Parts: sequence; structure tokens; C-alpha cells
Amino acid sequence: MSIQVERKDPVRCLIPQTAMEGMRVPGLLYADGRILSEVRDDPVLQQVTNVACLPGIAGFSFAMPDMHWGYGFPIGGVAAFSSEGGVISPGGVGYDISCGVRLHVSRLAEERVQPELNGLLDALFATIPCGVGSEGLTSLKGSRLDAVLKGGAAWAVRNGFGEKSDLERIEHGGCLEGADPDEVSGRAKERGQSQLGSLGSGNHFLEIQRVDEIFDRSLATSFGLEVGRVTVMIHCGSRGLGHQVCDDFLKTLSRSVSRYGIRIPDRQLACAPLDSAEGKAYLGAMQAAANFAMANRQAIGSRVREVFSRFFPGESLDLLYDVSHNLALMEKHSYEGKPGWFCVHRKGATRALPPGDPKLPRIYSKTGQPVIIPGSMGTASYVLAGAAGAAECFFSTCHGAGRLKSRSAALKVLDSKGVSAALEAKGILVRAGDLRTLGEEAPEAYKDVDIVVDVVERAGLSRKVARLTPLAVIKG
Repeated sequence: MSIQVERKDPVRCLIPQTAMEGMRVPGLLYADGRILSEVRDDPVLQQVTNVACLPGIAGFSFAMPDMHWGYGFPIGGVAAFSSEGGVISPGGVGYDISCGVRLHVSRLAEERVQPELNGLLDALFATIPCGVGSEGLTSLKGSRLDAVLKGGAAWAVRNGFGEKSDLERIEHGGCLEGADPDEVSGRAKERGQSQLGSLGSGNHFLEIQRVDEIFDRSLATSFGLEVGRVTVMIHCGSRGLGHQVCDDFLKTLSRSVSRYGIRIPDRQLACAPLDSAEGKAYLGAMQAAANFAMANRQAIGSRVREVFSRFFPGESLDLLYDVSHNLALMEKHSYEGKPGWFCVHRKGATRALPPGDPKLPRIYSKTGQPVIIPGSMGTASYVLAGAAGAAECFFSTCHGAGRLKSRSAALKVLDSKGVSAALEAKGILVRAGDLRTLGEEAPEAYKDVDIVVDVVERAGLSRKVARLTPLAVIKG
């Protein structure tokens, strides 16, 4: 089925509400000509229209410029549902609940780090568990795991992972208060009890980078970014625990959706009313998994600091920000001129709060929220700041470059050893828990992150601050 798309302006396209029967709102794509041509015949556009059919959706079914096909919702999809008559859907969050990115900033110049880079990378690879089934830095059983699910990154800090000052630089202070460990199944807890402090596999990574270019001098200075300085980016989520929570509730909501009289165009969009028992149970379990993810990244960040301190005594590795990109959050927004509460699903998308937003920590009230957009392995990543224009899409922005090829398609054309050799030929050191991952995550499998970020800025969703390029990378 070909989906009707109309160009609205150079970086926005509309899927009219008439494109498919049952749509309650139009679709809005953030895409220039290049991005639209890449997705024009992709099933992601069908997913945008499918989401537009869900009860209580407000505004548009949004797709960020990194959009690509996902489970139910597109990855890069944003949708807000009214607290009155709206729904919550695990497919709008994804399997890796609260997968997210954090950026640590040093005062070290690249020239000082380069002589130690090989040894530093080996030490990090030996310290940070990665790969499928990898076990974490500490064992969690019984009430200890429940404490993580309730406390998030704050639990990690109390137990020796990082500093209390980090919490102000983590979205939501590192903890979602509505978390309910009792709604997390025994199987999910079993999968998570040995995984705290581990990267996992797939597109997760730890990357040592240098600041390559500054776009906004004032904001960059506020964020501690200068050309030539070394940074560390960490990308991971809730591991097997979050995956199991999603799987459990997809089954539960698939059974209950008809009981509530909800018609869905795709069974992967299983959902429940926000005020239903099933909807509340999923929200509580999802928030608990998000707390696990934030504690996971905090634990990894703490160990990265310890390794750096062995190589560079006395030097700090400050946290700039930690932001999640697979969440559904109850938020207050002004819609059609009236304030109200909405459950904002961001799947492969992050918040982008502008200067002055009351939800910002004090340290970022004047700059706006730091926005971290990683590229594909071997390409640039970006730091941006939230902007007022993002009000259009409930203060959201994209989360990365976005795939062009599926993992299986990438492996058919990209050789893992060849990818490793190509990266090292560019001067980028690489370590991987599974060499197969390098083929799946090669730069050629992704959109051009420079174009994606350009669309974000031109659309007014975020402001470019700095460009980061990789020196060394660890893949799960």
C-alpha cells in the first residue's frame, strides 16, 4: 500500500488524515528530500498511519528524521495520548525500555590521550561487561533488585557507583517515582538480577570521542565542550529485564484490547486505556525497568571514571547529561490552547526541553536541556540543546542516525572483519564482544547523521552545539 505524503515545508511532510481509514490525526514527518526518498517505500510510513488510529491521540502521529521500521510504532516515533480517553502501548516504548545515552566530558586534550588510547581501550573492555548474556558489575537478588527498580540511579550512587551530583544531570533525577516492582514478573527479575552495569549487545556501545567542531560557542562553554577535548559516550538500556517486561505486557494487553472495544490496525499496537488496571500495571512496570536502565548507565559511567583515573590521575570525567529514548511519560502540555495531561510515547526519540522549562534541572534552566544524538559506529555524534520549536511535537527530538538496512540485510553485504579494518584505517580503534555485531552496526547500515541533525535544527526542535568524532569504540 502506497502512503500519500504531502510536502509542507523543506523539513516537514504530512500524511493526511484521509490517507487511511480510521486515522484520528494526520501524520507529521520531519524529513528533507533525501530522508523522504530513503523512506518513501518503507513500511515505516504505514506504521505512522497505524499509530494515528489509536484512541486519544493528540496533534499528529510524529516521525523524527531517524525514522525506521520497528515493532508496532516506528523507531523515531512520537505520539501523545490524552489522559482522558487515551491509551498506553508497549509497542510505543519498545523492548529496550529506557535505552538511552549519557555523555561524560573531560578536560583532557586528544594529544594527551592518544599515547594511552590502546591500553585505555583494553582496560575499559576488560572492565565493562558487554555482549549477549553478559553479566554485570554486581549481583542483585530479592529486595536488593526491588530497591534498584524503585530507586534508579540514586540507588547506584548510594551503593558506590558515582557521585550524588550526577543525579542532577540525569533526566528525571535518575528515578521515575511511579515505578512498581510488584508489576515486574519473576522471569524479568531473574533476567535482570545479574546484568546491572553491563552494555549488552546490538547497537549498544561505549565510545571515546574528541570534540571536533563547535557550532554555538556560548552553549558549548556552558557544557564544558572545547575543540580537541576528549569525551566518553555510553549507550545502553534495561537489558533482559526491560525486554521481558515488554514481552509480558504485550501478551497481557493483546488479550485485553478487544475487551475494551479498541480496534487496532496492527496487533503489534496492543494497548490499554490509561485509566485501566492493565494500563496502570504496564506503566508501573515500565517505570521500574526505566529505573533499572538509569542505574545501569550510572554504574557503567562510574567504572569508566575509575579506569580513566588510573591512566590520568587527578583528571575528572564529568557527566554532561543522561537521557532516555524509549519511554512513555505522563506530562503536562498545552494543546489547542489548553493545558492538559498526556502520555507521551517516545520510541527512538528523546525529550528536548527548551530554556526556562520548569522540568529542567537548575544548571540547565538557561541553556535548555542537553540533547545527545549518537551517530553510527565510525561516524560523528552531536550535542544539541532543546529549543522552543519542539513544542510542536510535545518537546521531542530524534535519538540517533536511524537505520537504512536491517541487521540481517547489513550482514549480507557487510563483512565484520572488513568493517573492523575500515575503522582502524580511519584511526578508530575497536573492540567487540561479538565480531558479528560490527557487520550489523556498520556505518553503511545507517542514515547520514549530519543530514538527520540538520533537519532537527532546521525544524526548530533542537540547536546544534558541538560535533564529536570517534577515537575508539567498544561494541556489545
